[in-house]
Amino acid sequence: MFISPMLLQTAPGPFSHSDYIFEPKIDGHRMIYSQQSGNVRLYTRHNNDCTRQYPELQLPFADDVILDGEVACVDPATGVSDFEAVMSRFQSRRSDKILKLITNLPAYYAIFDILQYKGQDLRGLPLLRRKEILAGLSLPSGSFGAVPHVHSEGEALFEQIEDRGMEGIVGKRKNSLYETGRRSHEWQKIINWTYVEVYITGFRKQEFGWVAAVPDPSGKLRPAGIIEFGASPLHKQAFRGVAQQLIKGEDKDFVHLEPRLRAKVRMRNWTKSGMLRSPVFMEFIV
Repeated sequence: MFISPMLLQTAPGPFSHSDYIFEPKIDGHRMIYSQQSGNVRLYTRHNNDCTRQYPELQLPFADDVILDGEVACVDPATGVSDFEAVMSRFQSRRSDKILKLITNLPAYYAIFDILQYKGQDLRGLPLLRRKEILAGLSLPSGSFGAVPHVHSEGEALFEQIEDRGMEGIVGKRKNSLYETGRRSHEWQKIINWTYVEVYITGFRKQEFGWVAAVPDPSGKLRPAGIIEFGASPLHKQAFRGVAQQLIKGEDKDFVHLEPRLRAKVRMRNWTKSGMLRSPVFMEFIV
């Protein structure tokens, strides 16, 4: 049984408040674990069945249950979730490859909520009561764990997250009910952004996207991704006025520019291939 998960709003920055608990934000992908009549199925937040990809998470609990959490692959050297690793797991379809990845990239299910237990719908209970029920569960293996939380001290937790290079934190109102399928201010994410300066060396011809480049160790510019978010209509208008004077060529999909425009962007982190992960435009650098 799939339940559409409660979604997060974005807070402008870290905060502390006595009405909230704060959890580390796990850098993986959202997953609903559903056990009905002893049968285990795993679903993404968009109701895609991903049971096959995670054999080590198909273990049953003592009683039927529906859980909300995040699937992650943890880097054993740092103890930090590796987003690219869990995407490798999620995208794998061949049985022989999946069996190898269980050993090489084991998946971990970080549980932060319980939505149904022994046939009873728990979504109408306050968050802290649901957390108490979750804490009482006997987990089926070491591949499962409950996400820890602290009371009130969001800013202190965020400082620890920054020091460890983790994704961020989530603040949840203690008495919040589970709002199925809704993005709610009762739950707020605070991302540990990385900020970087880039050159804009082109743009897409069809949908919006600015080509970002950064210097390599020799000082030569190399492509680093596409900026799709963050630019306001005024930013786009200003860009169009300047870009027409910098065009040096084009192909089927892109117009290429002389590397004179610079911008500040924020991103989740660098990918292993040196690309910007989820870059968001902040401002032009003049």
